Amino acid sequence: MDQNISTAQSKDSGISTFLLILMSIACGVTVANLYYSQPLMEELSRFFQVSPTTLGIAAMLIQIGYALGLLFLVPLGDVRERRRLIMVMLGCSIVALIGLSFASSISWLMMGSLLVGLTSIVPQLIVPLAARLAKPAARGRVIGYVMSGLLIGILLSRTFSGIIGSAWGWRAVYRLAALMIAFLAVAFYLWLPKSVPDSVMGYQELLKSLGGLLRTQPVLREASLVGAMMFATFSVFWTTLAFLLKSPVYHLGAEVAGLFGLVGVAGALAASLVGRVTDRKNPRFTLTIAIILSALSFLCFWIFGYHLWGLISGVILLDLGVQSGQISNQARIYGLDVSAHNRNNAVYMVFYFCGGAIGSLLGPFCWGNFGWSGVCAMGIIFQIIAAVVHISGSKS
Repeated sequence: MDQNISTAQSKDSGISTFLLILMSIACGVTVANLYYSQPLMEELSRFFQVSPTTLGIAAMLIQIGYALGLLFLVPLGDVRERRRLIMVMLGCSIVALIGLSFASSISWLMMGSLLVGLTSIVPQLIVPLAARLAKPAARGRVIGYVMSGLLIGILLSRTFSGIIGSAWGWRAVYRLAALMIAFLAVAFYLWLPKSVPDSVMGYQELLKSLGGLLRTQPVLREASLVGAMMFATFSVFWTTLAFLLKSPVYHLGAEVAGLFGLVGVAGALAASLVGRVTDRKNPRFTLTIAIILSALSFLCFWIFGYHLWGLISGVILLDLGVQSGQISNQARIYGLDVSAHNRNNAVYMVFYFCGGAIGSLLGPFCWGNFGWSGVCAMGIIFQIIAAVVHISGSKS
């Protein structure tokens, strides 16, 4: 549908409701690729006959792949027509998911995980586009709405993979994911409007500019570091939950680990509300609350984690905290140079998913060597670092 972006605008927010819903669904469906493995960790460990620590490397590689895609592909959104770029990445994602579903060795699983991460960057092309379309006074609300879709996708991906994996095996999870991406590609071909590039930079110049953006924008540096620590906390929990539930304390399987994603939806649904609060107050206010909630979640896991109600309470606190932090951070960086929205977002998300990769690696490591207490201690350490960076950072 070759329409100009301006035709999708509405008087209220600068973007039509239909397009906003489509973008939200797209973010949720595509970002889910990164998290299907988490409820399946115990099953994958048995299938490939490897230790939790080794499987943690595969979980880390999917985050590393995503970070590489953010660094080398997302900045193209500032200098290329976004609709075509998104369609290309959706096609690559389908190929990567199908390839991973045929993995027959741990090395194949690791390489497939890296490629799935690399090709799943579509949400980070969509969110800057939504922010670009939104009126400044409604930017926090629009980001919150799109992020609600993304965050619900993250959480429901675990429910989906846990249930499908238990019923038909882990391979079916990735094949059905490829089918969903194919349907999404058709929808985008029909309804996603074309855009006009914000810059005429060459690719080399574009990549070189990333370091300058980080060096000259203290708000971007602070948001990136805080975001990395918060997502590391998130990943520490979700990459070890399946092991805890399979332990003698619970004797539960992957489908139950996936159902915990439904619990976290309560936090995701609050994301749009956080966006509204961010519009009314300084984003630092909601970020402070987010860090406190995330730290409290791991105290809850540590003290009450061997009780199901304790896990459920902690999941709600964790998801609400991390998601509120993400919206607050992105509201801050989208208030920076409009011509560098994609590049600023790329820098931020590279840090964010590098933090997730660290958490994905250290979670299974801490579980294997120190048990649940070690996992909880690591989550709290990440939040202490986030709090220190936030307190000492820019007040804007």
